[in-house]
Parts: sequence; structure tokens; C-alpha cells
Amino acid sequence: MVAAMNILVTGASGLLGSKLTNILVGKGYNVYSGYLGNRPEYGIPIKLDISNENDVEKVFEVSKPDAVVHAAALTNVDACELKRELAWKTNVIGTKNIVKLSKKYNAFLVYISTDYVFKGDRGMYCEDDVPEPINYYGYTKLKGEEEVKGMLKEYCIARTSVIYGSVPASGKTNFVLWIIEKLRKGEVVNVVVDQYNSPTHNTNLAEMLSEIIEKRMTGTYHLAGATRISRHDFSKLVAETFSLEKNLIMPTTSDKISWTAQRPKDSSLNIVKALRILKSKPLDIQTSLKRLKHEMGFF
Repeated sequence: MVAAMNILVTGASGLLGSKLTNILVGKGYNVYSGYLGNRPEYGIPIKLDISNENDVEKVFEVSKPDAVVHAAALTNVDACELKRELAWKTNVIGTKNIVKLSKKYNAFLVYISTDYVFKGDRGMYCEDDVPEPINYYGYTKLKGEEEVKGMLKEYCIARTSVIYGSVPASGKTNFVLWIIEKLRKGEVVNVVVDQYNSPTHNTNLAEMLSEIIEKRMTGTYHLAGATRISRHDFSKLVAETFSLEKNLIMPTTSDKISWTAQRPKDSSLNIVKALRILKSKPLDIQTSLKRLKHEMGFF
């Protein structure tokens, strides 16, 4: 009998990490769920501060991973702009520590990156387009990619966009749940019409990542939803899917929102490579929202 693969997931209580650990545990893998704050629901919980190299070394000694999914990051875009030292420590130094130990243990590393590595002046970015981040979050995630490429021969960089799911994770809501909650309360929401992404259902993303881990698929992949859509149109679709009042969604523009960090206008991702190669395909927005509705108990 072949021993089950050991998989270490950092950020295991997050929106992606919690769904991925759930799926991997269900497949019979030995999953070590690294976390700093909120205790993960699935896998073997293991406390991990990625910015502390000794801490990372101890976790690798215990877990002896065959594969690592590095999903832990400071993802709050404005927080990264305001707390640059913390963003660098988490997203760059933390990644460097994970990369060094992955190399030492010959573990296959999957690094979760973002559409925000791109400038956002045209959208539908391919894997080999040149990144040009316009905020500090995107900059630190790109530097993380460079740490991976610089030290490892076998790795996967998985860029994604606007992850959403059926339950809050790590004590934080996500864009879709925020829209649903506001509309259920009958509150007006202002949503930008001039920002385009490729919204990604966490279950769909976790399924794609599971396949990449099992097949040790190397290189850079855009793993995101298959639909380029504005935040405003996305919100309207959410309202329609959950039979909520879409007239409460008011159009606005980015220049009227008091963000600290600049956002790319169109950071949508081209997912043709993933569609061509993966069995678990990126899903269109309507299919994803139907799956989400089912997960939330609406049939």
C-alpha cells in the first residue's frame, strides 16, 4: 500500500486554505494546516508564523511535506500600503522562508499569487505577460513569485482573482457575502463600474489546485473564474442569483471611493491555459454562483 502524501497548507484557515484542506483531507492525504490566528477546521492544525524562519523549520520537521501550498499572505490591499514593513515581512520574507525549506525537503511548492501583479490597463492577462504592479500588495506578491522562481526548479505559481466562498473565513467576510448581507438588510450599496476582475469561487480554485498538486504540474497558471466582469455587474448577478433587490446596487466610480491603495482598472486573467490542460476547469460566473447558492443551502 502506498503511503498517503503529506501536504502542508499555509494560511489554512483562510478562504482558499479552508476549502483546499477540506478537499485534500477528503481525498485521504495527510494535511498539515498551518495557521497563525484562527484555528483551521480541517487537517492537522499546526501553528505557523511564516515570517519566523525557525518556526517554519520546525513545522517542516514535523510535517515532512511532499507538497506545500503557500496561501498565507497579508492580502488587505490598503493595509499593505499603510503597513509596508509588515507586508514585506509577511509576503516576501515569509515566502522566502517557505521556499528555502521546500527546497531543503524537496517538496513541490504551489505559490498562490494574484491578478494584482498586473498594471490593469488592458485586462485578460496571460501567464507570460510582464507584471507591473501599481500597489504595494501586488509588488510584494510579485517579489514572492521571484523568490520562488529564483530558488526552485519544480514549482507552480497560481495567480487568482477576487476569491469568494459560502462562509466567512479567518473572521473576515468576502465580497459576495458582503453584498448578500447588505441587500438582505435592505441597505444601498455603492459598487464601482470601472473595475474588472475574474471572480473566483474558492471551491473551483481548490479543485484546480488539488489536481495541480496530484500531477505536480509546474510553471505559472492563471486559476480564476472564466468570466471577466465589472464589480458592479458581478454584484447585480449575485442579487439575481439570490433573489435580492438589485436596484439597491448603485453604480459609482473608483475615483469616488476613498481607497488608500490604487487598484488596477482591469486585472482580469486569461484562463485559456488552465482550460486546455486541467480536467478541473475554471468555471463561468453563472455556474460558480449556482454552486455557491447550493453550498449555502439554497436549492
